[in-house]
Parts: sequence; C-alpha cells; structure tokens
Amino acid sequence: MSDLADKLLEELNCKTVFTIHTGFGDIGIAESVVITWVIMAAVFAVSFFLGRNLKVRGGGKRQTVAETIVVSLDKLIGGMTGEEGKAYIPYLSSVLIFIGIANVIGLIGMKPPTKDLNVTAGLAVMSIILIEGAGIRKKGVKGWLKSFTQPIAIMLPINLMEVVIRPLALCMRLFGNVLGAFIIMELIKVLLPVALPVPFSFYFDIFDGLIQAYVFVFLTSLFIKEAIE
Repeated sequence: MSDLADKLLEELNCKTVFTIHTGFGDIGIAESVVITWVIMAAVFAVSFFLGRNLKVRGGGKRQTVAETIVVSLDKLIGGMTGEEGKAYIPYLSSVLIFIGIANVIGLIGMKPPTKDLNVTAGLAVMSIILIEGAGIRKKGVKGWLKSFTQPIAIMLPINLMEVVIRPLALCMRLFGNVLGAFIIMELIKVLLPVALPVPFSFYFDIFDGLIQAYVFVFLTSLFIKEAIE
C-alpha cells in the first residue's frame, strides 16, 4: 500500500519539464502543459491532412473521412445543444476530441493531462465562460442579470452560487474519475496476476476515458441549452 501511496503522490505532483527565463521571472512549464501541446499538435496535423484541397464534388477518401467526422460530431453535439445552440458545436467538438485523446494517451506511456487538476479546472472555467456568454448573447446583459432572479427573486443567492458550483462540478467530476480509474487499476495490478488486468485496463483507459469526455461535453451542452432558453 505504501507503493500505491507513493505512485498516487507522484501522479498528483505536477512535474516541471523545463523553465522559461524572462525579465519578469522564471516560468515553469509543467508536464501536463507539454503533453497538451503534443495533443494539440497531433490534432492540428490530422486536421490539416484531412482538410487539404477540399472539393465541392469528387472529394477523395481523405475528404470522405473528414466529412464523416464533422457530420458525426454535428449530429452528436447538435442533439444536445438544440437548434439555437449550433453555434457552439465547433468549440464543444474540440473539447470532446481533446479530452478523449487526453484520457487515453496513457496507453502510449504518456501521463494524461486530465490527471492535473489545473487542466480540468481550466477546461471548466472556459466552459462556464462560454455558458454565461451564451446567456448574455441570447438575452442581453439586462435579461441575463434578470435570469438570476427567476423563477422568484428569493432564488438569487442560489442562482449566483450555481455560477461557481457548475465549473467546480465539471472540474472535479473529470479529475476525480480519471484519478479514480488510476487508483483502481493500481489496486488490480497488486491483487491480480499480470495478464488479468488487461481487460480492466481496456475499460478504464479507453471506455471510461471516452465516457468522461462525453459527460463533460454533455453537461456543458446542457448548461448552454438552459442559458439560452
């Protein structure tokens, strides 16, 4: 158990990969940031490859793959946000792809950046800014402020608390599930022979990781839909 505790502390520890020296002080670049850059570069490279030389007619296999991905994401997320929330599909699609890759990247030996609380907190803050921004865009500043007093004025404190609770819930749900899966896998490795943890690894590293990406985007979409109603 002491080994497990040491591994858990190691997972929670945000290692500094390198330091950038500036005139205002040193900026430490954490391992989760570097891996996030790797994921971003990989997604950009794939997107550039699939999106080159698009044609209205007669597109090749590469264009077919690109169109299939875009249409599938539009249908999946569009069903969550509704007709009025279609403008937010590109952002939500990007978040879904990023979190999905981040959660399964441990299969190739990299530490998932979603094990860093700072990363999940950053994603949650961006989502809540988008949610509140969607409400302001739809209702105007006056209508958005008025929505905090609905259905009755006495609900104002609770509605204001939701602005803080929603990003906290998104952050801790994603972080807790990813870290929890790591702890369970380490316990399984201790209790079972070497070959038996493989199917559990498939579940926690792939299936559960993708499910958590979907849940994060689903909840963000749900909050956006509520904000623009």
